[in-house]
Amino acid sequence: MKKTIIAIIVALMAGTGIIKAQMPAVTLKGMDGREVRTDTLHLSNGGKPIIIDFFATWCKPCNRELDAIAEVYEDWVEETGVKLIAVSIDQAHNLNKVKPLVDQHGWTYDVLLDPNSEFKLAMGIPGAIPYTLIIDGKGNVVYRHNGYIEGAEEELIEKVRQIVTP
Repeated sequence: MKKTIIAIIVALMAGTGIIKAQMPAVTLKGMDGREVRTDTLHLSNGGKPIIIDFFATWCKPCNRELDAIAEVYEDWVEETGVKLIAVSIDQAHNLNKVKPLVDQHGWTYDVLLDPNSEFKLAMGIPGAIPYTLIIDGKGNVVYRHNGYIEGAEEELIEKVRQIVTP
């Protein structure tokens, strides 16, 4: 419990620009059942940025955001090397809806499952989704954004560009 409270405080301070927060150590599962530790996510992209997008199958703005990014994702990867990891916060009884939704939309992102919102809470993320983070190649949270409106993906890629070309 203490670790979660500390992680929330650190995450909140990171959102204010006071400090850069490191990723908390939470173990999630991929849709294929493999276990992934969140504090090592940055290692999975060779020092390049990672976008983490918290979503749920029932969240229409989440689906619109992930669809909009899907349209330009290949270009983003080619230009910046960024990797997107979508984290479903669907509760356990809805987890069977995640893979069909991902397949239906043709999303090529890595998708992790956070049915108890443990990772979301450890990151100090408020209730509203979609919630998007950018993690630099060292594992620091360098950007946070809540909600989605059409075109917001342009701000997201601009932030990524700033990280890869300081």
